[in-house]
Amino acid sequence: MPARHTGLLPRPRSFLRGADDVMSILERQRITLPGVKRAAENSAPMPSIPRADNVVIDDLRDLMSEVAHASQRLQATHGSLQDHVARLQRELADANAALRRSQALAALGQMAAGIAHEVRNPLGSIQLYVQMLAEDLADRPAQSELCAKIARAVVTLDAVVRDVLAFARDMLINPQPTTAQQLFERTTENCQSMLVGKVRVVRRLDWNREFQADIGLIVQALGNLVRNAVEAMEEASIGQAQLRLSATSRRIRCAASPPETRVVLAVEDSGPGIPPAVMDRIFNPFFTTRKTGTGLGLAIVHRIIDAHGGHLLIHNLGSQNLPPSGDSTESSVRGRSGTRVEICLPLNPAAASSASRGTERPLLEHPA
Repeated sequence: MPARHTGLLPRPRSFLRGADDVMSILERQRITLPGVKRAAENSAPMPSIPRADNVVIDDLRDLMSEVAHASQRLQATHGSLQDHVARLQRELADANAALRRSQALAALGQMAAGIAHEVRNPLGSIQLYVQMLAEDLADRPAQSELCAKIARAVVTLDAVVRDVLAFARDMLINPQPTTAQQLFERTTENCQSMLVGKVRVVRRLDWNREFQADIGLIVQALGNLVRNAVEAMEEASIGQAQLRLSATSRRIRCAASPPETRVVLAVEDSGPGIPPAVMDRIFNPFFTTRKTGTGLGLAIVHRIIDAHGGHLLIHNLGSQNLPPSGDSTESSVRGRSGTRVEICLPLNPAAASSASRGTERPLLEHPA
């Protein structure tokens, strides 16, 4: 019985017949294996099966090993490409969702603006008539008090109308050189009445270079965030209320732009945090968890940051998904309770707005 061939090496006759073919392939690939060449040259005159040359076997074994390694690299590359395609699909879905949201907000803003204008005109008339009536009833305290209540209600409604108009109007920015320190100082000055004696304010400026922004609009956005933070801590009866204002920079890639360095202005409170059930709705217009208010504060913030070509990030402190803050005390940040809202702004909002009006959401972040 002939010995069974193991399959580990090529059959001798097949090897001799195919030696010329192997050699031609190797020469086309500019690979020279001396053992293969000798076997090819000596294969023709040999009348019988020769003893396999050890050099040939080693060379072929090396060649097969290289093929196996190349196959493994190809498989790894294939897996990496699949992951990349899946990430791009997620990014596209996020961008489409953000675009639909911006379109819905634009339509809602147009409708709200029309209603606000129709309401504002009669409000002005009511306020004028109440003032005239209060003058006529100055000698009647009870009736004067009723006029005062009507006047206060008119002021409240007028504030609602102003918020609606601020949300609905086109955000045309006027970028000017500024710094994070300047923005924080103006914000705390505007919110002084709600901070003094109630909230401890801590500032941290890890990045304080000059960049371009509409100072008035960014101060308005920061003021809305500070007001929300203070109200959240008041409702939760926080004993030692603390507000942290910080500035840093990170490289962030958005859907419509390559990775770029952006300034990150953060407002962080020590309140109870935002319930997960409402996290995705807090920037919707007219949505609020407060007993009072229009629910337009954060929606206006969103419009302002959109106009700058920026975006917003919001997280509960201690969350596993909290992004790198650039703060050296990040471990302690994760151990605290509260909410952190980050305003991510391009250094040049005019260039960013021309590429995309800020409708994208952050997709990939690189620590600076």
